[in-house]
Amino acid sequence: MKKGIKIIIAVILIAALAVGGFYIYSKISADINGTEKGEAKEYTLIIEPDDFQYEIAQDLVNNGIVVDDSLWANWMSNHYPDFVYINGEYNLNSLMSYEELAQKLQNPDISHKTVSVCIPEGYNVFDIAKTLEENNICSADDFYKAVSTTDGYDYEWLADFPKDNKNIGFILEGFLFPATYDFGENMSATEIVDEMLDAFDVRYSDAMRDYCKKNSMSLYEFITLCSIVQEEALTPDSAENIASVLVNRLEKGSKLQCDVTYFYAKKLLDYGFSRECYDSYYTYRCPALPSGPITNCGMDIINAVVNHPDTDYVFFFSDLQGEFHFAATGEEFERQKKQFPWK
Repeated sequence: MKKGIKIIIAVILIAALAVGGFYIYSKISADINGTEKGEAKEYTLIIEPDDFQYEIAQDLVNNGIVVDDSLWANWMSNHYPDFVYINGEYNLNSLMSYEELAQKLQNPDISHKTVSVCIPEGYNVFDIAKTLEENNICSADDFYKAVSTTDGYDYEWLADFPKDNKNIGFILEGFLFPATYDFGENMSATEIVDEMLDAFDVRYSDAMRDYCKKNSMSLYEFITLCSIVQEEALTPDSAENIASVLVNRLEKGSKLQCDVTYFYAKKLLDYGFSRECYDSYYTYRCPALPSGPITNCGMDIINAVVNHPDTDYVFFFSDLQGEFHFAATGEEFERQKKQFPWK
């Protein structure tokens, strides 16, 4: 009798274990295959650069996307041994199979991936736009729009920018500070421009303010002057004397006649700006400074302009060896050009 009872109990236990095992297997299978019944639970998973894989798995469990973090980790290890999580935001739901989850986790709804981009000294709007587009950060057209207005940017010095000059190409040209930036993929052009303006803002010094006040220049005019020096100079040393030439010519009312302004004016014309805009940047035609900056300067050039010496130079050129020569008179200028071959 006792033996029969033991057998019955054993059968019941085996049956219970079998039922329990089948139930667990069914739950696991439903989770893996995305066949769990009931209403879908939705969750936006955010993966940041410093998140560990086990933290991501726990996040999925805590928010009802998978039933067990170890099960998910083992399945991923077997099916995607080289899987790398991508930073970003993912819209998930609990009815997704593990395969669907794995595929989704390679395609964020909002990417947080960053790209390190170097913007060198002397890059203009066109150069920057091309670089950003090539690195899948934003489109060139969106960048052009973002640098064509001061609206949406909160910097005190923007208040003194020209308001009604229809011949200005890109109003923020010259203030997009050259540096290495970590931009997010698909970052908005406005956010990118704001970072670059902020980099300029932290470098806007009392020395720059004092120079503008001493020379009766607006900040916009000062940076326009610096941008021409940036394009003309090969070294900070030559930049100081080139700045003195340009300032002297401005004070005398002479045209600057800088070849570098032609190349920028031509780019504006090719882009679609008017002939009047072209003329206002080309310093063989406009009477003084161009309508706006022609490139973006580094601090070496800005400091060279701030600290340029007082000279009587009104002419300069570079010879075939890259050496600069400066002259105070037309006669001296012509004599130097004969002495030092320059083209």
